[in-house]
Amino acid sequence: MSAKRVPARFYQTEAGNEPVREWLKQFNLLERKIVGTDIKTVEYGWPIGMPTCRSMGKGLYEVRSNLPGGKIARVFFCIFENHMILLHGFIKKTQKTPAKELDLALKRKSILETKR
Repeated sequence: MSAKRVPARFYQTEAGNEPVREWLKQFNLLERKIVGTDIKTVEYGWPIGMPTCRSMGKGLYEVRSNLPGGKIARVFFCIFENHMILLHGFIKKTQKTPAKELDLALKRKSILETKR
């Protein structure tokens, strides 16, 4: 098996929390496995496009996961120092990505980039 092109890392807040890891813990085992497999697909296949991954602009990307029961999960990430940094996850309830979800991911990305 080839090496990961962009190993995933969880974004950490100043307090040391990992919001995406905490968000994933609310899912059942099957749902976590689906999201994890989609993240792994990006780790090994980067750069990768639809249907698994999509650019959201401004250096932000989303991992797209379809969960049982018609639920749609999204994990926003950026590429930082050759790693896939998992910034924010949410369940998508509308066709259009809510601005507050995008803004939170962009805020975390900018915090990450100013910490260098």
